[in-house]
Amino acid sequence: MSMRHAVKVRGGGAVAVVAVLALTLAGCGGDKDEPTGTQSSSASKPAAGAPQGSAPAADQSASAPAAVIATATGEEGVILEVTEAKRDGGGFLTVSGQLKNTGAKDFTHTTAWRGNELTGSGESVAGATLVDKAGKKRYYVLRDTEGRCLCTTGVNSIGAGKSLPFFVQFPAPPASTAEVEFSLPTFATATVKLSG
Repeated sequence: MSMRHAVKVRGGGAVAVVAVLALTLAGCGGDKDEPTGTQSSSASKPAAGAPQGSAPAADQSASAPAAVIATATGEEGVILEVTEAKRDGGGFLTVSGQLKNTGAKDFTHTTAWRGNELTGSGESVAGATLVDKAGKKRYYVLRDTEGRCLCTTGVNSIGAGKSLPFFVQFPAPPASTAEVEFSLPTFATATVKLSG
């Protein structure tokens, strides 16, 4: 095979990869709030073999809420729900979930959640900590080189009846640690089982 043919084959492979990625992204880009006329016809049809009136299987799995593994109560009807505490590659542990305002008024007292440190993160959940009781060690939120937390920022209010997703990254405890205590200022402490 000449070099010229090899280049054509590689170019064709790259075009195929780009086409697959474009189709994948196009399939993920739909918004449920779009007007009915702008959705593709395949998105509105039930999957082959699905009963009439049921949603396609992909839509059911995408809309399924994540399982809550820990809950902590806070002020004025705000609840912290942890849905995942997973070890990542590189020695990190990411805790994620949502903050729910079950109250009748907007919740605006989020300043305490950033903790005592004044950093470039602004309103955030940088005050979160993990305690490994077995290892007798406390972990603080990781920071980037400019002092900003590796966590959700811009947390200045949660509307009444609304939820706000959050994430926080910590150094990972040893592999032998199966659970930790997760704390965020103004919330009760929650015991969280680790995965990954």
